[in-house]
Amino acid sequence: MGRRLVLGFVFLWFFIGGIGHFFLTDFFAGIIPPVFPDHRLLVQVSGVFELLGAVGILVARTRSAAGWGLVALTIAVTPANVFMWQHAADFPAIPYWSLTLRLPFQLVLLAGIWWSTRPAGR
Repeated sequence: MGRRLVLGFVFLWFFIGGIGHFFLTDFFAGIIPPVFPDHRLLVQVSGVFELLGAVGILVARTRSAAGWGLVALTIAVTPANVFMWQHAADFPAIPYWSLTLRLPFQLVLLAGIWWSTRPAGR
C-alpha cells in the first residue's frame, strides 16, 4: 500500500511537472543557469522525459527502467533548483523558505522514486 502511494505521488509530480514545462516554458527556462545553452529546448526535452518517466512507472514492465530515468533526470535538473535558490530575488512570488526546502526535498524525491519503482521483492 505504501509503495503504491509513493508511486502515485511520483507519477503526479512528474506528470504535472512535465505538462508544466509546456505551459510555463519561459518560467522554467528562467531557472536554468546561464552556463547551459538553449534554455527553451532544455525545458521542452526535460518535459518530454518527465512525461515519459511518469507514464513509464505506471507499467510494471518498464517501471524500474523509468524509475532510473527519473532518478537521472532529477539529478540533472538539480542545478536549476540550486540556481533558483541562489537567485531567489529574481523569483519574488516564490517564498525563500520553499526554495530552501526544495533542495533537501530532492533527496526525499530521489529516495521515493527508487523505493517505489524498484523490482518487487527487493
